[in-house]
Amino acid sequence: MKFEDYRISDEIKKSLSKLGFIKPTDIQYKAIPPILKGEDVLAIAQTGTGKTAAFAIPILDMLQFRKNRKREDGIKCVVMVPTRELALQITEVFEQIGRHTRVKTFCVFGGVEQGPQIAKLEDGIDILVATPGRLFDLVSQGYIQLHRVEVLVLDEADHMLDLGFIHDIRQLIAKLPRQRQTLFFSATINETIKDLAYSLVNKPVRIQISPKDPVSKNVDHSVMYIDMDDKRFFLERIVKEHLDQKILAFVRTQVRAERVVKAMERVGIQALSIHGGKEQKDRTDVMRKFKKGEVKLLIATDVSARGIDIPNVEYVVNYDLPEQPENYVHRVGRTGRGTEKGVAVSFCSPEEKSILDEIQTYLTKDIKVLEVDKEDYEATIDFSADAKYDWRALIKEAEESEGMARKKKKKKK
Repeated sequence: MKFEDYRISDEIKKSLSKLGFIKPTDIQYKAIPPILKGEDVLAIAQTGTGKTAAFAIPILDMLQFRKNRKREDGIKCVVMVPTRELALQITEVFEQIGRHTRVKTFCVFGGVEQGPQIAKLEDGIDILVATPGRLFDLVSQGYIQLHRVEVLVLDEADHMLDLGFIHDIRQLIAKLPRQRQTLFFSATINETIKDLAYSLVNKPVRIQISPKDPVSKNVDHSVMYIDMDDKRFFLERIVKEHLDQKILAFVRTQVRAERVVKAMERVGIQALSIHGGKEQKDRTDVMRKFKKGEVKLLIATDVSARGIDIPNVEYVVNYDLPEQPENYVHRVGRTGRGTEKGVAVSFCSPEEKSILDEIQTYLTKDIKVLEVDKEDYEATIDFSADAKYDWRALIKEAEESEGMARKKKKKKK
């Protein structure tokens, strides 16, 4: 079945055609019909399956139809997401698919002044994409009215719970009309998520995509055993062997992100970092440069993992293994999205072996090991510009030490 065969508006079909959307993905094929019927949906779908369009297409169609019937103004749909980056990405998808409709989409999130957001809200919007914290603040201040909301979407619900948003979510939902359609999307499922989901949805259509293998089949993922201090040399090698490709490298902390950026700069590789310690305007600028390909290497922390939905990210590098096994799935899912192919490589140091074991238990299978023989390992370090830089520095330091020793001997004589 193709999108042109769906009973959706011509305006949306026109946008889908321009975006190159011909056939629906599995999650789109299973989710769009029940959403169009007004049913609640509980979907467990791995990242990169096209789930944003799975709810954006039917929501835009329903709201376009209602606007044509001149329904009352006010926010008709709220999409709650865990991060700023994800809010911006989802808003962009709604705007692209709804370009030829009369439906207006806007997003609000923390970390920026709320004044401009309030001004835009006062102009009137139909779909609001928001992070729970800022949404709760604006509702509490009376700038957002939720009494006309007809559709609620919780996307990446598991990550919102991880970030501690459960209290805000429950308080916000209490302000929504009871008669509404609820769409609940999560990449993973556990008892807490299940309890939250079933407290919100009413006789939902359950959809589960690739539950046995959480990593997309489009991703070739493997692991290399590398000492912690040598990881920069192997990242340098990967980048220089794939100069024309976008590479996304994940590290564990903000400090590590900045150190890796500096290490790459020392060997002539331009890199940018994105993490929670950066101002929102800086994060937006970094994402724009990476998306346009102005910078090919982006160093990110897990906070940003689910908000990065950049087309044509050919490589993901787990520079540091994630402490939470689920985050491995979200990181690796940044490549091989849709029908594209991708490669993910993890660097595992001896002290990270227990983390790797946990990840493999979560995946219920072993990750393919890329063997690096001793000669190749040493050559990677020896041919690194950073190693040469360090060698020169050591020689200079040795020469200076020898010079100091000669001076001391002369003084003694």
